[in-house]
Amino acid sequence: MTSPAKPRVLMCPTDHFGVEYVINPWMQGQIGRVDRDRAARQWNQLRSTLSELAEVEVIDPGERLPDMVFTANAGLLLDDVFVPSNFRVPERDGEVPLFNRWFADRGYKIVELPRDQPFEGEGDALFHPGQPLLWAGYGVRSGIEAHPTLTDIFNVEVVSLRLVDQRFYHLDTCFYPLPDGRAVYFPAAFDERSLSEIRKRVPADKRIEVGEDDAMHFTCNCVRLGDTLVTNYAGQDLQQRLNAWGYTVRCTTVDEFLLAGGAAKCLTLLLQQDLGPDPKSRPKFTSPVRTRRVQMAGHLLDHGTLNKAMDLTIDAGLGCGVENFSPGERSDQHTRATLRVTSPSAERMDDVISELMKMGAQPLDDLADAELVEVVKDGVAPDDFYSTTIYPTDIRVGGNWARCTAQRMDAMVVVDPGSTPPTARCALMRDLKVGDRVVTGITGVRVKTPDLRRDDEAFSFMSSSVSSERRVEQTVETLAWEIKRIKQRGGKVAVVAGPVVVHTGGGRHLERLIRAGFIDVLLTGNALPTHDIELNLYGTSLGMDLKRGIGVHGGHKHHLKAINLVRRAGSIKQAVEQGVITGGVMHACVEHDVNYVLAGSIRDDGPLPDTEMDLVKAQHAYAEAIKGCDMVLMLSSMLHAIGTGNMTPAGVKLVCVDISPAVVTKLADRGSVESVGIVTDVGLLLNLLAGRLCEA
Repeated sequence: MTSPAKPRVLMCPTDHFGVEYVINPWMQGQIGRVDRDRAARQWNQLRSTLSELAEVEVIDPGERLPDMVFTANAGLLLDDVFVPSNFRVPERDGEVPLFNRWFADRGYKIVELPRDQPFEGEGDALFHPGQPLLWAGYGVRSGIEAHPTLTDIFNVEVVSLRLVDQRFYHLDTCFYPLPDGRAVYFPAAFDERSLSEIRKRVPADKRIEVGEDDAMHFTCNCVRLGDTLVTNYAGQDLQQRLNAWGYTVRCTTVDEFLLAGGAAKCLTLLLQQDLGPDPKSRPKFTSPVRTRRVQMAGHLLDHGTLNKAMDLTIDAGLGCGVENFSPGERSDQHTRATLRVTSPSAERMDDVISELMKMGAQPLDDLADAELVEVVKDGVAPDDFYSTTIYPTDIRVGGNWARCTAQRMDAMVVVDPGSTPPTARCALMRDLKVGDRVVTGITGVRVKTPDLRRDDEAFSFMSSSVSSERRVEQTVETLAWEIKRIKQRGGKVAVVAGPVVVHTGGGRHLERLIRAGFIDVLLTGNALPTHDIELNLYGTSLGMDLKRGIGVHGGHKHHLKAINLVRRAGSIKQAVEQGVITGGVMHACVEHDVNYVLAGSIRDDGPLPDTEMDLVKAQHAYAEAIKGCDMVLMLSSMLHAIGTGNMTPAGVKLVCVDISPAVVTKLADRGSVESVGIVTDVGLLLNLLAGRLCEA
């Protein structure tokens, strides 16, 4: 096919458009409310605008197909190949043969995906102009299962982006790529790993993160034709930023279509793509997406175990389907099921399979021996180490299963394949020695879980609720005023902090205070820096996504991975200098020369190389650090706070902040008139304090 001078787009008239069912949140309460005449006027105006910049081709609408007007969901095409959609919702299945006939009549090769691969066309698949790269959304309407097939059909790199907000059910509602490696997107629509993927591939100066007002008006549902961007709406600030990139923004109102969850881009399908160099010169792309099968057996239906397993997999951002299902014929017989799990990467697959194994699942393709990697530095585990649970664990070595000794959670497994028979033992990270052979991944690992017939008692970190507190604004005003006075006369302020600072979201506010020069000393343990670094690296604290308040599957070992990276670098400072740590409390301490002392305890994982595990030395370091301090601010760390309070001389103002009145009372009982107790949530207090002290 020869390319015309103008780009080409496909549209479908509004003859049958309306909201006749609900398949996305925008349609809720909108059935029968579409003003069809107004929709037609808006569609014609959009077509007129696009016709100035492109050749607009039109497909005849189908009766009783009200969403056919959204041609972006017809499929995806590149050159002479058209891949039609596999709609997840049956309401739109009738559109497929009409679009297929239109493209076949014009000489396109129709390549259909397997029916078990949900895919909703250009709505969830956007080629990056000038690059052999396809951004592919999944998680709401399209499935990740289709991504390897798209890689093979088009020979492009497919980047999987998980959508987590039902309102932004297709990728084109919250993301659009631009030439020169640029992109515009709404961050809240994606999970943290997908945001990391975007930010890794699109430099900071080449990406625009739009705000909620723009996003809710579907500004990202944008049609790019040359240097013109056609969209329903764009705020003044966004328009100015796009203008600075050389784009003209043309806002064409199509808000009647928002009733159905669509806007300008949804109403158009691009008939041409420019991916840069000749396709024949491209390398062969291989998809990182992996598929594995696991088998579950037991009373899967009585206690909802099968549903829990599927929910766990889907919540983690993986695809999940049941391939075989054999229910027990009697109440005393087991049900058996085979699950097909699809993951965007091998690492995420291992994390989820590990979680499924705790529920009794056994990988069907793990009849191979465990993968062993030698330790090359004392106290540093290999990448992708297997992190143990509390349950008995078997390791396959030389075709035989060896039961781990010294079983405990959050340990590595060291195997001696040379012994007869081979042995496996749990070992703490800090006890690893050069030459130890450590199990990586989950191949050849078998976990013995409790009887699935018993009710599971959920165990999760930080599950208790926090009661509401009295207003603390006046107290914070006084505290901020006193800190300013201390700093103005050249005094010093120390902070004693526990990991709750990070868990409650207060870390970013403590970081602001450090960067603004209000903190001179940080006294803490191993946990706060560990979870601060974990948050910087993985967006979690103790495996919890702080933005969404839910656990991340595989997150149980994020803190161990963070420790491992710092141990590899040599220290927190070296990790900052090497670019491993790029933000957070500890990064701010290193950058602003804030003295920090980490005192270890018997419960510490790792520990971090900076953590002093000799408590006598740690006490001495604490005492030296607070010399000359005028104020010690104690933030939700009872043991460290009490220890610091006991070595603080009179005349130093002590401010203890804790949600527990008992902790505040214990510090006040020192008898110092300079002690102040504040019973509140530490994250709230830090937020208010940073707001008072770090005002622009």
